[in-house]
Amino acid sequence: MEFVAVERRGSGAIKWDDMVSRFGRDDVTPLWVADMDMAAPLVIQEALAHRSAHPVYGYTRYDEAFFNAIIWWYQERFGWEIAREWIVPDHGVVLSINTAIVALTRPGEGILIQTPIYPPFTEAVERNRRTLLENRLIDRGGRYEIDWEDFEAKAANASLFLLCSPHNPTTRAWDRDELERMAGICHQHNVTIVADEIHSDIVYDRPHFPIGMVEAIRDSALTLHAPSKTFNIAGLNTSFAIIPDAQMRKAYRRVYDRIGLPHGNPFGIEALKAAYTPEGISWLEALKVHLRSNIALVQRMLLEEAPRIVPISTEATFLIWLDCRKLEREDIQLQQLCVEDARLALNPGTHFGPAGSGYMRLNIGTSATVLRRALEQMVHAAQKVQT
Repeated sequence: MEFVAVERRGSGAIKWDDMVSRFGRDDVTPLWVADMDMAAPLVIQEALAHRSAHPVYGYTRYDEAFFNAIIWWYQERFGWEIAREWIVPDHGVVLSINTAIVALTRPGEGILIQTPIYPPFTEAVERNRRTLLENRLIDRGGRYEIDWEDFEAKAANASLFLLCSPHNPTTRAWDRDELERMAGICHQHNVTIVADEIHSDIVYDRPHFPIGMVEAIRDSALTLHAPSKTFNIAGLNTSFAIIPDAQMRKAYRRVYDRIGLPHGNPFGIEALKAAYTPEGISWLEALKVHLRSNIALVQRMLLEEAPRIVPISTEATFLIWLDCRKLEREDIQLQQLCVEDARLALNPGTHFGPAGSGYMRLNIGTSATVLRRALEQMVHAAQKVQT
């Protein structure tokens, strides 16, 4: 299966049509925000075309086929048998993170995160007036590890742990023993775990292990997921939470009901049902082959032609975390190097907090042709940098 980049200019795509406001110019190649430039699977396109043929797009319920698709996907992909009543439909994982914080903690209570981190984690804690507890991950030779002593110290003062699994932006696909150790520490200190597992379908060298499968903390964990990143349908705003504990589920629903979004997106519902099928799996496996090839291309070109830019080992996602510290440039200079010299729009590492200083995040969810041209521009800019 060939994955080609689709022309997205003029479609309202944030990634392409917001470049002037975000990067100051529109003649750059956008490899930043985490959606891909490839078409969604044909099975989803056909499902949406079929639904759009019906001329009424009114209030839409989540039917049993929606729940059954999620149950099937989790059993098939992760070996986790989840119950129908555990599933709470939602309109986006970020919305769910905020809902969980309000439902399960009180103002001022500590919330633990692992940095550098996807910005909505930090924003959700601060906007909801909770106390941010930072467990900074450690880059050990191109692979991030947990500072366990610090993690336990911070957990002792936390009410909730926002887990990103796989981790964005470092792309760590946590080992099962790491997840069980984090879960054990949280269990010891009565810390609720809210896990953003939105990238869990794109893990390369080991099966993803959902945190909810750790039996000891099943009733104190909430798992968030969506087909949006996997199948490139983020704009359909359809996600779900898996909440085994009835009391936690009740608290979550109480807050969610106050938001006032009781109905689903008719197209998002149909897209999820089409994605979570054998046809969706076939497309996903082909996508992972394509992304592996793109990862190898990045590693090879940078190693051979711009060795001062070091790609962190990519274990999951369609993102690559680039260590640019050997360029010996301040963060604002790194951003200028990318935009002005390389003509590339990447996410600056500081976008993910102070722990991201000296890094950049590259989105490889595009065609090999586009990526190779972008890397040539990056290499040319890096080779001009004098140290």
